[in-house]
Amino acid sequence: MKLKTLSIVSSAVLALSASVSSSVYAQGTERPMLRISSGASDNATLDPHRATSTADKGVASQMFDGLVRFAPGSADPTKLEADLAESWEASKDSTVWTFKLRKGVKFHGGYGEVKAEDVVYSLERAADPKRSSFAASFAGVEKFEAVDDYTVRVTLKYTDSGFLGRVSDYHGGNIVSKAAAEKLGTKFGASPIGTGPFAFGEHVTQQYVRLDANDEYHRGKPKLAGITYRMIPSDSARDLAFSSKEIDIIQGKREQRWVERARKRDVNVDIFEPAEFRILHLNRNIKPLDNVKVRQAIAEAVNVDEIIRYAGKDVASKGCSIVPEGYLGHDCSAGAYKHDAGHAKALLAEAGFPNGIEIKSIVSNISAQLPIMEIVQSQLAKSGIKLELVVVDHATYQARSRQDQSAIVFYGAARFPNADAYLSEFFDSAAAIGSPTAMSNFSHCTVADESIRAARVEPDNAKQLALWKDAQAKIHADVCGIPLFGLKQVWAHGSHVDYGYKLDGSLNLAPPITEKTSVKTK
Repeated sequence: MKLKTLSIVSSAVLALSASVSSSVYAQGTERPMLRISSGASDNATLDPHRATSTADKGVASQMFDGLVRFAPGSADPTKLEADLAESWEASKDSTVWTFKLRKGVKFHGGYGEVKAEDVVYSLERAADPKRSSFAASFAGVEKFEAVDDYTVRVTLKYTDSGFLGRVSDYHGGNIVSKAAAEKLGTKFGASPIGTGPFAFGEHVTQQYVRLDANDEYHRGKPKLAGITYRMIPSDSARDLAFSSKEIDIIQGKREQRWVERARKRDVNVDIFEPAEFRILHLNRNIKPLDNVKVRQAIAEAVNVDEIIRYAGKDVASKGCSIVPEGYLGHDCSAGAYKHDAGHAKALLAEAGFPNGIEIKSIVSNISAQLPIMEIVQSQLAKSGIKLELVVVDHATYQARSRQDQSAIVFYGAARFPNADAYLSEFFDSAAAIGSPTAMSNFSHCTVADESIRAARVEPDNAKQLALWKDAQAKIHADVCGIPLFGLKQVWAHGSHVDYGYKLDGSLNLAPPITEKTSVKTK
């Protein structure tokens, strides 16, 4: 009966694919549409200053540009290149940055040429916690100024070694049309206007998002007519759609078994950086996790090595700190939490819970999360910790996790690769859920505030590293979160797809689709 149900679902998927395909090909018969499925059930927002989920960022990134950009296929911050800005310079102390804009770049939808006022508006918007999820990234900015139509000046409060990355085509650095954003207000995320190689076309809830080629793109006319992002949350249905050539690119399962099976079928598997670092955030706002011994017990009950064996050698690497490996400032001197189920029970007894505890976690149904949390659930049970998993779709998981409904929040993220980006978003109390400047501090950690904030403004590199090391040690001792592993991005593309570049990395966690990406139709 189960197989029959799956077959019906798959048939519906393919029927929808055919109907979508025929309608979008009419947008440009001389060029094909590219069909992608990330496994998302829907997109919550396509506003680049609000898009925090992998699915939302992946779509939004095709429609927007930054002053500078990561070269397609690269996640290396040392190789940023010109984008909307054709050149820039910094003062001797690197606190004043001046950008010269590329002339003639046009916004989608007839919203005119990109001017300095659009850039200033965009960056001020990105720095405003009422309008952006990335406001904390711009805490070090004193002011943004439009010197003239094609010159933007940014004055910093202090030297910031990662500043150029903050104005790249990533998170808050994306530039929006001032006129469109002011006109649309809170509806901008449903009708986004940018300058990228593809423009928003249509969003049919829980079915697809269509982007159309921007033939006025400043780097040249795209080789594609557009992109259709299909909503196929079922892994089996998505795999079937891909093998049946109804989908050109899919997000794979970030599991060794999936990778090996796909390769045996001669599938082009893409495994790339950055690894999305997984942490179990322990929410002290939910009792009894306000007791540090309970948090210690949870940390000792989790067997990270067992989880790594499940995830697999090609896709996962074990973490030893709450700052991911490879980030500037990453430090493992505090060591990993030792797995000891028996001692975890003893810690619970010391905390006043000799019969164990019961806690709840909101969990996404996506394949990159649910199986891992089922393993964690089983591990915790061996130490007398009963974890109830409330399984929901990914958008609901995101929303409810940000409403303090989970005792344990499993969260994976990849950020600009320096320690401040991770520490500020996940462990500074200013980023705590429910605060005016909330980001992703699910644990309500406060213990390292002083070190995190001092490091942010420290001009001396050695002292900055020492402060980041101190912050990581304090967070480890207070058990704000349990580092699990870095999980690399896993996608697959048909042999008829040519990305137009070598895919080594993508900070937006999906293969960038550029004006050079092509599809062979015969």
